[in-house]
Amino acid sequence: PQSMQLQKELMALQNDPPPGMTLNEKSVQNSITQWIVDMEGAPGTLYEGEKFQLLFKFSGRYPFDSPQVMFTGDNVPVHPHVYSNGHICLSILTEDWSPALSVQSVCLSIISMLSSCKEKRRPPDNSFYVRTCNKNPKKTKWWYHDTLHYTTGFRRRWEENVKVTKGNLPLKLI
Repeated sequence: PQSMQLQKELMALQNDPPPGMTLNEKSVQNSITQWIVDMEGAPGTLYEGEKFQLLFKFSGRYPFDSPQVMFTGDNVPVHPHVYSNGHICLSILTEDWSPALSVQSVCLSIISMLSSCKEKRRPPDNSFYVRTCNKNPKKTKWWYHDTLHYTTGFRRRWEENVKVTKGNLPLKLI
C-alpha cells in the first residue's frame, strides 16, 4: 500500500507540480522512499528567483505518518520558520499531519510559508537549536507561537536531555 501511494504521488508531482517546484528525477531512481524536490522562490516574494532543495523521506507508515521534510543542499532559506540546518517548523509536518495530506499539499504549504514572509531572518533560537537538535526534525517537540506569524521558540523534550531549571531555557516561552 505504501509503495502504491508513493507511486501515485510521484506521478502527480511529475505531471502537475506546484508552481516553482520540480521533482529531481535522479533522486527517485534508487529509492521510492527518498525524494528531492527542487524549488524556486515565487515571483514577487523575498525569495524570488532563489533556488532551494527539499528532502522528503517516507517511512513504512506513510501516509499515516508524515514524511520527514527538510531543506537540504547549500542554500537553506533564511526564514523565521527555517533553521540553518534545514529543519522546518511547520505543524503539518508533525502533530497536524493527516493521511489526507500529500506531498503536493506539503509543497504548497512551504511555498505559502516562504511567500508570506516579510523579513528574512532565522528563528531567534537558531544557534541553540542547531547545536542540540536531533538529526531527524520529526523528533523535535515544537512549540508554536504564531500570533505574529512566526515562531518565537521551540522546546524539546527536556526530560530526556537537560534538567530544566528556571534559568536555562533558550527563550522565554510566552
